[in-house]
Amino acid sequence: MSALFPSKRIQVLLPLPLAGPFDYLVEGDLMSGAGDLLVRRGDFVSVPLGSRVLQGVVWDIAPPETDVPAAKLKPVYDRLDLPPLPESLLKFIDWVASYSLAPLGAVLKMAVSVPRMFDKAKIKTLYRLTAALPEKLTEGRRAVVDAALGDMPMTLKDWAELAAVGEGVVRGMVKAGQMVAVEVKGDAPYPAPDLSLPAPRLSPDQQEAGDHLRGLVKAHSFGPVLLEGITGSGKTEVYFEAVAEALEKPGGQVLVLVPEIALTAQWLDRFQTRFGAEPVVWHSELTPVQRRRAWWAVAERDEKFRARVIVGARSALFLPFQDLRLIVVDEEHSPTFKQEDGVMYHGRDMAVVRAMQGQCPVVLASATPSLETLLNAQAEKYDWLYMGERHGPAVLPDMTAIDLRQHKLASGIWLSDPLRDALAENLARGEQSLLYLNRRGYAPLTLCRSCGHRMECPHCSAWLVEHKKGARLTCHHCGYNCRTPDSCPECKAEGAMVACGPGVERVAEELQDLFPEGRIALLASDEIASPAELRAVIRAIEDHEVDFIVGTQIVTKGYHFPLLTLVGVVDADLGLGGGDPRAAERTWQQLEQVAGRAGRAEHPGRVLLQSYSPEHPVLQALLSGDSQAFLEQEAHAREQQNLPPFGKLAAIIVSGADFNGVAKSARRIAALAPKDAGLTVLGPVPAPMAYLRGKNRFRLLIKADKAVRLQKIMAGWLDKCPLERGVSLQVDIDPYSFF
Repeated sequence: MSALFPSKRIQVLLPLPLAGPFDYLVEGDLMSGAGDLLVRRGDFVSVPLGSRVLQGVVWDIAPPETDVPAAKLKPVYDRLDLPPLPESLLKFIDWVASYSLAPLGAVLKMAVSVPRMFDKAKIKTLYRLTAALPEKLTEGRRAVVDAALGDMPMTLKDWAELAAVGEGVVRGMVKAGQMVAVEVKGDAPYPAPDLSLPAPRLSPDQQEAGDHLRGLVKAHSFGPVLLEGITGSGKTEVYFEAVAEALEKPGGQVLVLVPEIALTAQWLDRFQTRFGAEPVVWHSELTPVQRRRAWWAVAERDEKFRARVIVGARSALFLPFQDLRLIVVDEEHSPTFKQEDGVMYHGRDMAVVRAMQGQCPVVLASATPSLETLLNAQAEKYDWLYMGERHGPAVLPDMTAIDLRQHKLASGIWLSDPLRDALAENLARGEQSLLYLNRRGYAPLTLCRSCGHRMECPHCSAWLVEHKKGARLTCHHCGYNCRTPDSCPECKAEGAMVACGPGVERVAEELQDLFPEGRIALLASDEIASPAELRAVIRAIEDHEVDFIVGTQIVTKGYHFPLLTLVGVVDADLGLGGGDPRAAERTWQQLEQVAGRAGRAEHPGRVLLQSYSPEHPVLQALLSGDSQAFLEQEAHAREQQNLPPFGKLAAIIVSGADFNGVAKSARRIAALAPKDAGLTVLGPVPAPMAYLRGKNRFRLLIKADKAVRLQKIMAGWLDKCPLERGVSLQVDIDPYSFF
């Protein structure tokens, strides 16, 4: 290359499942006359890959030399007009890839998989008030000034609607110089939170915890905090204090992670009451236009237009925050923070890493903290704030077990006599009741009573769940569904198909038969079509338009219903079996959380647990209120078995359409396992879900001591393991499910 036309080698990472970046050549308009690069790390660029033109991110502007001569490198075509990814996010992407043993490009894809994000942003003209306004204004113009949302610019139409005046009034202010035009790239900014609104009155315990969090935010340094408080103790209002402190810094941003974004109706209402505007919402159900708008608002470099508070699912960790001041992980114990496909990672754990990269506090809030978080708090790796009293006059509910060995259920009946009596009494008092069963649909199994044929998914090793609404059978693993047959597909017997076992639909049906006058709301993820529909149901419950709530685990997510005084757990034993080492802990958390919905206001609450084994340690911990003893037993049991958090676990999942190819690849991986590396390799064996979405699956489980550098050893091991054609491999560090 001539000295008149300088060029330089850089590395560009593409959002594809590739192990690392590719070398490209920067030349032409992307170099200065003095030979300096006009691109920097984090910039978005357009590059060729084979016959395609792709968008990627500049990963290294001074890569190590390779054997490939510069003459053979392809050029960078263009630098895109997007905000560069911040250095903290680039480091986070690199860290997640190293920890999860996922391809670096696959992790980048989670940060840039925004439809239409590369479209050229439109320029819009907005208007804001000038700093100096005359004292005397017409009534209409004074209404415009009073309606202002801080310094936020808006369209003429938005100003008029907000102030309830005609557009002519606003245009007159522009003509008079009382408003100035501002050109904004992209969409109109989101409404900014209002810190002048009065905060709720906090109890002394809440105030002390809130002041502590405010101090951590003010220091603007990394620090994890466990915010533990019994159900109803006001944890949300406490961490809102930290949110308020973070927003004091102009342009400062806050991320609140929630287990399931569609279930935050009450949380969003509480946030709007506290801060005068809804936060920016981020989750997979947003439309492409909504996702693009949110991404650009988070990435905005001008602090006046920047999105300030983002509430989202775990994927929000990969947004390009410009000035992240606080991360909150609400319900940090929830297993839904674990991503089970693609890049496998735990949102709670990665939130701690993200906060470390961004040098900001991270608050882990829960009434039932995970054992991992508790042990970190006990070891003083995390700050630990505890609130042991319910806010206001509320007290914890009384808990009672109903032994189903004594109160036997008749065939096809799922509610015992004591539970039925309690429901009747509650209805007579005009109070609300909740029945909890963590099983969707009408029945988990449909079979033929003539030949015993079971309705199974053709693509998975799973029974089809019957949903009476729509007369459908559905696989909750792959989404396959079909009509419920009138006759047996195997023996052709007419009217022989019967539903086995209860789901929430079946419980609701029994409840309606018992109380025809009762108003029932069904809360399950496949019953709620949208966040707006959920909000409508929640408001109906709050307005006492509902007598009975029947729901799955989504009803455990922090809801506050003042008239809800009775919780009945239909099957308290569900979830205690199987080989999952966290089964007991998860069941305790779910039951403790659902029990916490009762008696959250002035009316006392009670909880009835239907069980065939009320002597089980989980149920005894709930009934006695001695969760500390239960958690100590759990910790001891895991320590004895060298399971997380005392040891390390990893799973290798081998899958493919050809059974023999998958089995052969899995056996080869096991045979090539490193000797004397401190690993115990169990398997390979067919996975419990041996056939999933049309693919055969084998699993290997790897155990190691905590001191073992598991990722480094596994990376070297798996690099030497060739796979059969059509076979893929996934690594799950610290697996949460074993299907």
